[in-house]
Amino acid sequence: MSEATRGAARAAAPVLHDAVLNALGLEITSGRHAPGEALTLEQLQQRFGVSRTVMREAMRLLESLNLVHSRRRVGLVVQPMHRWRVLDPRVIRWRLDGPGRDDQLRTLTELRVAVEPLAAAGAARHATAAERERLRSLAAQMRQLGEAGELEAFLRADVEFHALLLQACLNEMFTALTSVIAEVLAGRTEHGLMPRSPRSVALDLHEQVARCVAAGDAHGAETAMRELVDEVRHAIGTAPAGGAESEPA
Repeated sequence: MSEATRGAARAAAPVLHDAVLNALGLEITSGRHAPGEALTLEQLQQRFGVSRTVMREAMRLLESLNLVHSRRRVGLVVQPMHRWRVLDPRVIRWRLDGPGRDDQLRTLTELRVAVEPLAAAGAARHATAAERERLRSLAAQMRQLGEAGELEAFLRADVEFHALLLQACLNEMFTALTSVIAEVLAGRTEHGLMPRSPRSVALDLHEQVARCVAAGDAHGAETAMRELVDEVRHAIGTAPAGGAESEPA
């Protein structure tokens, strides 16, 4: 095999690996493979037409997410949901891409209701001057971008706004959820679950949170953030099956 051929094979391996990982991750999280079902490397290798090395790496990662468990002479046994690493962004993404999207949105939103108001209060107490100023700047950007209908740029600002609150609150448990919140915000946009243009009440509440954090008003920041995520929870709870427009948060 020439050096060029070997290089092409090395370049193709990650692409094949990601394709297999995403296909199996989506199948398991959507229930196509029931808990207790055994998957063998040989069967999967034949199905996907990949090398044993690629197949082993994909299954190793699925096992690290507790979606499967290796059992000698049996294969890789599909695990029930309560064993999954449900806060891993990949698992969240697969669940949002599958038939259980509504349940995943509901549970993630309930997590946000529990965490983000307290994170906003913590940010009001502990944020640096630069962080307070950045939050106000992001809230202003979100209004400008939302009113202009620039939804991709709006999403980037929205993700940064919520990530900054989680980082500025000085609670490492909350900060560890940064990628989770980013995934659900992005997932709602990718699946058309956001309004075509952000509603003014949501923009107002983002600005109110930023003002309260900047002023060191922990109670005000917590109250405004609770109202913001409660709006999302209400919209998701009353939306028709399959999703509907909801407040950006």
